[in-house]
Amino acid sequence: MARQGGRATDPRKVSQELFTLTYGALVAQLIKDYEQDDEVNKQLDKIGFLFFACRGYNIGVRLIEDFLARSGIGRCNDFRETADVIAKNGFRMFLGITPQVTNWSAAGDEFSLIMDANPLADFVELPDDHNQLNYSNILCGVIRGALESVQMAVDVRFVQDILKGDNQTEIRVKFIKRLEDALPAGEE
Repeated sequence: MARQGGRATDPRKVSQELFTLTYGALVAQLIKDYEQDDEVNKQLDKIGFLFFACRGYNIGVRLIEDFLARSGIGRCNDFRETADVIAKNGFRMFLGITPQVTNWSAAGDEFSLIMDANPLADFVELPDDHNQLNYSNILCGVIRGALESVQMAVDVRFVQDILKGDNQTEIRVKFIKRLEDALPAGEE
């Protein structure tokens, strides 16, 4: 336990707050570098995706292995089980929240993650001239990269965002296809 002002604090909470502040600095720098919200959104998604799907460094594989080892969860049997694991285990383990899984498509290949609170958006207020910015778009890239690491291609996008005045944050996840088991280039 870390100490703050004479009282013990949870190190996970300190790490989460540090990540939130560091992430804010990253977004601010991307806004300065790219200026256009659409391009910043692409860069945040790419960063999140690369965080999990880095071919050269296997960061994604290590994070998935760490997640599986810490959670004790095996391979999911279907997309509904995958959605529950993302919400109840992945988000809770890495962000300390548990989004609601809802709004399933009739085909069962698309769902929404609903968050009443978003730790990445703590202490954030979007400027009026950045109303197209998906501030937490790194989450879309992380989900996409994590699922690609377990051979699932998905489309992930923001539908609602508390930072844009919505009552909740909604991320939509759509299954595209199962990927072939293959080693990343250069790792045959």
